[in-house]
Parts: sequence; C-alpha cells; structure tokens
Amino acid sequence: MPRTLAEKILLAHCDADDIAIGDLIMVRCDIVMANDVSGPVAFRAMAEMGIEKVFDPDKVIMVADHFMPAKDAVSAAQQRRLKEWSQAHGVHFYDQGRGGIEHTVMVEEGFVVPGAVVVGGDSHTCTHGALGAFGTGLGSTDIAAALAFGEFWQGVPATILVNITGEKRRFVTGKDIILAVIAQTGVAGGTDKVLEFVGPGAEALSIDERLAVANMAVEAGSETGIFPADETTRAYLEGRARTAWEPVRSDPGAEFAQTIQIDLDGLDPLIAMPHLPGNVERVADVTGKKIDQVYIGNCGNGTITDLRQAAEIFRGRTVHRDVRAIIVPASQRVYRQALDEGLLGVFVDAGLIVSTPTCGACFGGGNGVLAAGEAALTTTNRNFKGRMGSGEAEVHLANAWVAAAAAVAGEIVNPADVL
Repeated sequence: MPRTLAEKILLAHCDADDIAIGDLIMVRCDIVMANDVSGPVAFRAMAEMGIEKVFDPDKVIMVADHFMPAKDAVSAAQQRRLKEWSQAHGVHFYDQGRGGIEHTVMVEEGFVVPGAVVVGGDSHTCTHGALGAFGTGLGSTDIAAALAFGEFWQGVPATILVNITGEKRRFVTGKDIILAVIAQTGVAGGTDKVLEFVGPGAEALSIDERLAVANMAVEAGSETGIFPADETTRAYLEGRARTAWEPVRSDPGAEFAQTIQIDLDGLDPLIAMPHLPGNVERVADVTGKKIDQVYIGNCGNGTITDLRQAAEIFRGRTVHRDVRAIIVPASQRVYRQALDEGLLGVFVDAGLIVSTPTCGACFGGGNGVLAAGEAALTTTNRNFKGRMGSGEAEVHLANAWVAAAAAVAGEIVNPADVL
C-alpha cells in the first residue's frame, strides 16, 4: 500500500503492523526536548506520576532559551530548576552562552536526522521537518510521559502536498513561501494534517530557508511541515549527524488530502498583517504603515541567511530615528559566524540592538516587548493580540529584507525602494 512520508515515519516508530489516517497510535521518540518554560512543568508532572528516571538520557535535550537571560527572579528560578534537573538526570543541557534557541541548537548539533521522531515542549517543534524528521509539539504533561517512557499518543495525520515550482525572485525567501501556503490554507486548514513540501522550488531551498518554511507549519494548524531528505540535507548533515539515517520519501501513488501549488515565478514579498498569520498581503499593497519596532530573529528566521539579508539593507544606512531595531542570532554558532563575517559591526553601526540568542520578545517574554498602540514588523512566527506585549499593539510578520527595510524607512516599504 503506498504511503506518505509522514505515515512511513510513524509506522516505523510504532508496534502496529498497519496504520490508517485517524488511527490513534503510540509512537516511539528519537528525541524529547523541553525548555525553561515547558521543562519545569513537565518535571512536576513526572514527580506526580512517581517517575524518577528518564527513558534514555542520551535522547533528552533541555535548552534554556525562552527567558534567557532571566528577566526576573521567577524566570531565574525556572532556569536554575532546568539546569539542576538536567544535571541530576544526565541529559543534554544547553545553557546561556553555550546554545541558543532550542530548535536551532538541535539542528546545528546534529540531533535531528531524516526519518526521526522529535517531540518538544514547544509548538514550533515542527521546525525539524526541514531535515525530514517528524517534529511535533506536545503539552507539558505529554512531555512528562515522553520523558518517562519514550512514547506519546499521536493520531495518524493526512497529508497536504505543497508543490513548489519556479525560481525565487529578488527579496523572496522561505518566509514568503510559508506565508503563501497559509494564505491558502488559513490558520486551521492544516488541522490534523501534515504539510509536505516538494517540487523543484522546494529542492532548491537551503536548509536555512527550509527551517523558515517548516517553522510556521503549525500556524496552518498542521501537526508538522516536512521536506523529503535530499542531497542538500545530506550535505548539511555530513559530519554533523549523531545517528545514522536513510532518506524517506512518500511512495508513488500515495494518497494526499489536498495539493497546493506555489509558483515562485509569480511570488512577491509577503506580509502577515495583524492579528493572524493567515492575514497575508503583498508588501507592495500595504506600504506606508508606520513601524515603531523591528525584530529580526527567532527559531525559524534568526539564521545566518537572515542576518546576511538584513546586513545587505543596513550596510551604509541607519535605523530611522523613530524606530528601535533588535537583531537576534538564533544560536551562539550563528552569533559567532555573524561576528566573523563582520555583520554585527554593520548592525551596531546602523544603530541596532544586537541581542544574545533568545526567544525573548517573540513570545512577549522580554528583550523587546511592545507598548499599547505600537506597531512592530518582525521575522517571528505569530502575530496574535498580546503575542509580543500589549494586546493593543500590532505585529506584522515578514522576511528579513522587508523587516530591515522598514527599520531604515520607518514604515513598511518594498526592500527594492531602500536598496
């Protein structure tokens, strides 16, 4: 029977002889991850369950990233709890100055490989689909069970095939591709489904851009977004992957719930307007909107690719006097590479705040929250009311070129008009 990529991964990680869409199955985990927000809650749940050990310390990763650096005594205590628990259980632990944002760290450190099942105490665990893994976010109680037993319940999802053709034009990135998808599905059209990205346009994307695409699959309501592993994946994992892997692809004749076509030849830079990721417009159609804050970074768009794009705009220019601009490398590795390439100097000269790797302002936790009445243009992944601070603020989502151009102009503009 022909199967989709997601079905093949799940079948290989359960004890069932056969599975069908909608089946509720127990799935074995290759990696279980949590952070300084979800981890301590999961630890309490484990204690209430009477569980004293994790199922396999080498398959457990804890990353302090959401309130890093700590904004107050409460968040500092959360991080201390995460560190002490990690040391006591002998699991992988990434602290301040040594890691970065969890999803980026896990990919960079070689924990994620094609065909793996990765669960995390964070909804954007779908990011790991960029490398052909089944990555999905769980609540802290389910993470507690996964930490204890190495398994979790999963409904077998249908798959939406996203066929990407053509070639990206100037100032179009992976961010625009996923916004174009969400514009078609809406924020709930992918519920109980997987987005599988295929076609020559998908294959031409770098790993950094695949991360940006997979990162926002959950904003369509999807379980995950996944790219079949190819030579680009293999080259990235060469000398990096911690475990052996083999590429997994959907079988010819596999059944898909829907097919979406994305033609890159006709795709312009896009922007998600307040207050939903699915409220998508062409940047060219919404120029002129005043912006108070620009934020470039997060688990999907804080890569060296994003920083290079931003630097192209900022080089020789300055941030508008009415704008505060914050740039956040997604990891210490990205930070170091940006430093070596001279990008951080470009940002400082332009008048940006350069932050340590952190989730921070992306979820309103610190390092750049918004006041009532303010408008932000960010490369983050959510723009719900109150997401980045005040419920009376507005958040717009776009790629790094668009965000940087707005920082220079003080308003939403086409990057071509700045360069």
